[in-house]
Amino acid sequence: MLLSKLIGNITVVTISGSAEVEICGIQFDSRKINAGYLFFAIRGTSSDGHDYIEQAISNGAVAVVCEALPENRYPYICYIETGNSSVALGKIASAFYGNPSLNIKLVGVTGTNGKTTIATLLYQLFLALGYASGLISTIVNKINHQEYSSTHTTPDPIQLNELLAYMVADGCEYCFMEVSSHAIDQNRIAGLTFTGGIFTNLTHDHLDYHKTFGAYLKAKKSFFDSLPAEAFAIVNKDDKNGLVMLQNTSAAKYTYSLQSLADYRCRVIENSFHGLLLNVDGDEVWFKMIGKFNASNLLAVYATAMLLNQDKTRTLEILSLLEPVAGRFNYLRTNTNITAIVDYAHTPDALKNVLETINEIRTHNERLITVVGAGGNRDAAKRPVMAKIAVTLSDYVILTSDNPRNEDPETILDEMRQGVEAQHSAKALVIVNRKEAIKTACILSKPGDIILVAGKGHETYQEIKGIRHHFDDKEALGEIFGNENMINQ
Repeated sequence: MLLSKLIGNITVVTISGSAEVEICGIQFDSRKINAGYLFFAIRGTSSDGHDYIEQAISNGAVAVVCEALPENRYPYICYIETGNSSVALGKIASAFYGNPSLNIKLVGVTGTNGKTTIATLLYQLFLALGYASGLISTIVNKINHQEYSSTHTTPDPIQLNELLAYMVADGCEYCFMEVSSHAIDQNRIAGLTFTGGIFTNLTHDHLDYHKTFGAYLKAKKSFFDSLPAEAFAIVNKDDKNGLVMLQNTSAAKYTYSLQSLADYRCRVIENSFHGLLLNVDGDEVWFKMIGKFNASNLLAVYATAMLLNQDKTRTLEILSLLEPVAGRFNYLRTNTNITAIVDYAHTPDALKNVLETINEIRTHNERLITVVGAGGNRDAAKRPVMAKIAVTLSDYVILTSDNPRNEDPETILDEMRQGVEAQHSAKALVIVNRKEAIKTACILSKPGDIILVAGKGHETYQEIKGIRHHFDDKEALGEIFGNENMINQ
């Protein structure tokens, strides 16, 4: 494709050289450049792509998009100066792959918690309704029934548009994708046209990146600000930031709620370890999910289906049959009646939701033992907060490693321990090794007790000093209790 055709939709400050050059690939990593490629020099948090322009050219780049023209330029290379290289990457990637988001109904889900559950349930629902569909999520990317590995909540613009193009080629009518605040801030979704946007909630997370809650909110809000007039925006009215998201959007505005008047309503009738009985817009339906937070997630899915003109009865019927998403309140039980729950809860609000759900369901004759940690190289401010929530809402707590990454696990746990107030200190243990922590919880448990292992959910690895080691919470529980002793897995 000619470069001159690709750059028609970006802001060009200066062009040095001829744009009438054929482009056979696009890349922002100079190490992945091949002959005939267009290289994007992007300023990142840890490196500046402008420092790698020479390397990209030596590897075969025939053109460069940058925010500052290099002093030494080659006459046979086309240099395009633009105001923001990451925005240009998104728009050019979209054009390079044939603007796939214009040929599929793309629905984005954003918020601190619930993104994976909502996007996955929507994908499963629309497949069951008979539509070819795609999924882009934290856990896995899917094109109809074919799975592709996922490394980020939202892929980079090249991977994203390539995935969407494959979906279009495979006949997909819908794609449901998680939209992270990082992706919004880094312009990974620039150039995409969304049919709809869903907002779940906004709580303490990612402040290691955004620095302030205001900046975090602004990133989420900018997704809705950019939605076209033809799209819909639906937000959780039970979150105080829900209506904020709608303030400047051109999209059609809708709300959903468990607690107040909204366009789409739901009321929890029964909540147990067996599932949820909900009244959804006047119809009573039993679902396999557990907890009020899942009632909210299910309502968001139902509301989105209605906005996409699906049949109400058929939608509720299918949703009632769907299983919980991997790593989201998955539970198993031993033959001695000990219940073990594995959940991805890795933010204060998510942990609070899961613990409150368990406490609403249990009779309190059984004890609740929580195993929880906090990730390294991430927002440190939430560490003592999560520990405080855990010890306040549990009978016993074992603080342990999550993914320490490049941090000292002991330092992370020292910071968590600061959230354990004196009156709760007797019921809190610290065990650095995660498997030993889970094993200790199992040893402490008695028939009827509940163990919550929080923080990693679907993840099958533990990252320590930059190396990923195989580790699966559910697998560890099976090994410790003995898989032969487990029922209802």
